[in-house]
Amino acid sequence: MALWTSTDGGLLLPAAVLLPFAGMLLGLGLGGRWVQRVAFVVIALGMMLALAIAASWLGAGGPLVYLLGGWQPPLGIALRADGAAVAMLLAIAGVVCGIGLYARADFGTPRGAPESRAAFAYWLLLMAVWGSLNLVFVSGDLFTLYVALELLTFAGVPLVCLAGSGETLRAALRYLLFALCGSVLYLLGVVLLYGGYGTVDIPLLAQAVQPEPIAWTALALMTVGLLAKTALFPLHIWLPPAHGGAPAAASAVLSALVIKGSWFLVLRLWLDVFPGVATASAAQLLAGMGAAAIVVGSVVALRQQRLKLLVAYSTVAQIGYLFLLFPMAFDAAGQMALRDVAQAAGLLQAIAHATAKAGMFMAAGLVYAALGHDRIDDLAGAARALPIAVLAFVVGGVALMGVLPSGAYLAKKLLLDAAAESGQWWWTWVLTGGAAFTAGYVVLVLARVLRRPAEALAVKPVSRLSQWAALGLALASLALSLAAVVGPLPAALVSNPLAPKELGNTLAMFAAGALLAAVLARRPLLDAAAPRRGGIGLVFEQGDRFVRRWPSAMLAMLLIAGASGWLLLRG
Repeated sequence: MALWTSTDGGLLLPAAVLLPFAGMLLGLGLGGRWVQRVAFVVIALGMMLALAIAASWLGAGGPLVYLLGGWQPPLGIALRADGAAVAMLLAIAGVVCGIGLYARADFGTPRGAPESRAAFAYWLLLMAVWGSLNLVFVSGDLFTLYVALELLTFAGVPLVCLAGSGETLRAALRYLLFALCGSVLYLLGVVLLYGGYGTVDIPLLAQAVQPEPIAWTALALMTVGLLAKTALFPLHIWLPPAHGGAPAAASAVLSALVIKGSWFLVLRLWLDVFPGVATASAAQLLAGMGAAAIVVGSVVALRQQRLKLLVAYSTVAQIGYLFLLFPMAFDAAGQMALRDVAQAAGLLQAIAHATAKAGMFMAAGLVYAALGHDRIDDLAGAARALPIAVLAFVVGGVALMGVLPSGAYLAKKLLLDAAAESGQWWWTWVLTGGAAFTAGYVVLVLARVLRRPAEALAVKPVSRLSQWAALGLALASLALSLAAVVGPLPAALVSNPLAPKELGNTLAMFAAGALLAAVLARRPLLDAAAPRRGGIGLVFEQGDRFVRRWPSAMLAMLLIAGASGWLLLRG
């Protein structure tokens, strides 16, 4: 049995978890006029805590550990922060800062103005989401992770229905019920592991677990439960309606932050807890679902009439990229020999998605606030009226395409190298083709916003700070390649973006994206007033509606659990 002791700097871990919850309780007691001020103090202190944890981790040269109450696992609970946890703590803190600056305009309470119930709830929920995510990243045992995930769900659900309309309440209830179904499956897996091995501590469990029926069953159940919470296609029943009705500042939290908690736990399970149990064939299933998410999410995004729903379906597609890493962790012999490369690629993709997608949702919210609508076909002149917001949207989309110097580029490069080394050539087509789909909806929006309006637009003033916050997050995603220079990644991963090869690849992606948008969009690319078209895009829309029905989603959950268990058993 491994013995653990608290390390120097370990006390920062419970502080990072407790600070947002303490701020939430303080704001709840002080009331609506003070809650925003409390939230900004918490955001500033939380950012400093994340930086301090990163500095302590670098100085320690290994994971930070804190034993709650001084009790060692398995009797006690240990908080741990390795490189993956530290990276996510830093990234989420930065995204929360950007979202907080943006939300100041929508959910602020100016002096003399009446208190708003929505504003009061928003700041409390933002702090609750942040604290829950920090607990996910530093938890050292699977039951504490279950508690953290439930806190995250119950903080995320009310964000969906802040508007209080019947439509948003139905979307929130759908999210809650489906997420609870996922929680039941995850908890069943935890119970099986505790009954079979007598511990749920991650390092101790990793030493004890064996390739046997109880481990295969637990991994299949827990994985499918987490996929439901992450909204990986075809288990995305709750995501589009939740994002479509929520305020932009809430959608940014849901897309950029909330889904990262369950995805991070899938990463922990496969790479840390069950590396000797997970199989290459089961990993292919995860990546296959990811590839389906990329195609279906992108095509349906091109068919949307509202900018916010386009970004929501873009999230469905981008979630798929987060699951392409799992088969890349296996070498040609089926051994998990490329785990570190796959994990680095996944973390880069997750951070790039969090920053870019938050910026895109915020930009869509600014367009709606300024124009009074976000109908894509009626956005002519928006680029001139809202240049910063439109630039934030485009920069975020370009960053997600995986072009230099974005973080998604580094992730794609690492995955392509792993695919070549392991002989999994088929995933190179998915990685390169997916970028063209992303370019498609960027080109579609550009074609609409750059048109000359038929008459002068009536534009309401929007916060300049909110616009710069959206652009800042999008630019952060585009500049993540600096990680290869200042971090542990090899600097050779980054080349000159103006080199003929890289520039040619970028132009080719935009050309392919323009072709996809011209073929699949609801209306012709250069004529937004033309009659609506059906075709293959309509088939994808109808298929998406079918899989998002309750019977289809529940059947898909059971089938995926059964297929995962069978593939794990096959080895």
